[in-house]
Amino acid sequence: MGFPKEFLWGASTSAFQIEGAYNEDGKGLTSMDVRSFKTSDTIADTKIAMDHYHRYKEDVQLMKELGMTCYRMSISWARIIPDGNGEINQKGIDFYNDLINELVANGIAPIVTLYHFDFPMALIEQYGGFASRQCIDDFVRYCRVCFENFGDRVKYWLTINEQMVITRMPLFQGIDEEDPIERTRLGWQTYHHMCIGHALAIKEYRKMHLKGQIGPVLSYPTYYAASVRPEDVLTAKKVEDMMVYCLMDVHYYGKHPQYLIHSLTKDGVMFKMEPEDEALLSDAKPDFIALNWYTTGIIGAYCDGEEINDDHAAFMPRRDRNIPGLAQFYLNPFTEYNEWNWNTDPVGLHYALLRMYERYHLPLMVVENGLGHRDVLSEDGHVHDDYRTAYLKGMVENMGHAIDDGVEMIAYSPWSFIDVLSSSNGIEKRYGIVYIDRTDSDPKELKRIPKDSYYWYQQCIKNNGNIKE
Repeated sequence: MGFPKEFLWGASTSAFQIEGAYNEDGKGLTSMDVRSFKTSDTIADTKIAMDHYHRYKEDVQLMKELGMTCYRMSISWARIIPDGNGEINQKGIDFYNDLINELVANGIAPIVTLYHFDFPMALIEQYGGFASRQCIDDFVRYCRVCFENFGDRVKYWLTINEQMVITRMPLFQGIDEEDPIERTRLGWQTYHHMCIGHALAIKEYRKMHLKGQIGPVLSYPTYYAASVRPEDVLTAKKVEDMMVYCLMDVHYYGKHPQYLIHSLTKDGVMFKMEPEDEALLSDAKPDFIALNWYTTGIIGAYCDGEEINDDHAAFMPRRDRNIPGLAQFYLNPFTEYNEWNWNTDPVGLHYALLRMYERYHLPLMVVENGLGHRDVLSEDGHVHDDYRTAYLKGMVENMGHAIDDGVEMIAYSPWSFIDVLSSSNGIEKRYGIVYIDRTDSDPKELKRIPKDSYYWYQQCIKNNGNIKE
């Protein structure tokens, strides 16, 4: 069977991680700008990033040479509306029009994320960002501006990137509340407001009768139980529900699942809801589900204190990862890990696609999937990243197996096209299939150099995923 003829092959980036030009042509500051400036003495910041703002035509030509038929990108809200809810910045509109036109002219379908972490700082300063209900209307208005200006050429829209990550890392929204309970509650309040914003953005898109599709993009860490002990199996299910499925459940069914409400209420962090919220969340079933999928994890019931040394599980505990009172994370000896403790598990992708599809029966696209590594430019002027080629090969093979098992797939866009500014590790943690010759402290000339994985992926695309040697 294999990949369908119309399958889209691409790669991914996000605005704040590649564009640079952080204050050019009227762009406003974002939360990720400010966050990066705080660490700019040790890692690269968003001021230049990869200078995609000025070099997008060069980058698109590399995409065309690769054979890409889609490109997952994001629009910076603060480049379109600098203060988040005021006047529209025509120069921002012009930039994204030019980029989208360049993509379309080269046969590359844009898959556009509306909000990918870089929240307008002005809205955080005005009313606290998505922690305030006021943000819902401002987000929907921003989405409408994007639909009006780019919707004739963009056929795939993603609403909010990794909403659960934003929920669990409230600093992304400028929330620096010291009290841990209140900080967690505020994180879940932003979650609820983003759920409404997502639903209303879908409704707004459909009211405009544009000929495209729209859906969420979820971070999907997939979990296995540490043993067949019933407590471990139940714990793994509970964690996956709370980290993945609760979000997709509200997007699909139009209401928060009872298990989420029960858990948050028990922990004293339940968000506030208004009487009209259930109606706002309803009738916004997405057209597809986009997944950011990287790793699998091993989870068992929580072990307190030193008991972890005598745990029943056959796996080594990750002492840096647990959920007190609920879950303990373990390392999987059957998979390889990079230095950041992210493992490579291509069979896990097959498993994850089956689980997501059987639960919702919506078409899927994988829009992030990649391997972070300290890539080195060799003396011969090339980057020999055979580890990334092996990673991609395993993922493509297992996507093909999932398709053979009946999963409906639209696209594959691994992370990332070019090296990007990692949100936590600067340029040292590289994901791209195109190397950017810069360091954290020296942007140099930002030369683009295709890695060995680029040429492997080029043949993969040419053969529509048929990668048998």
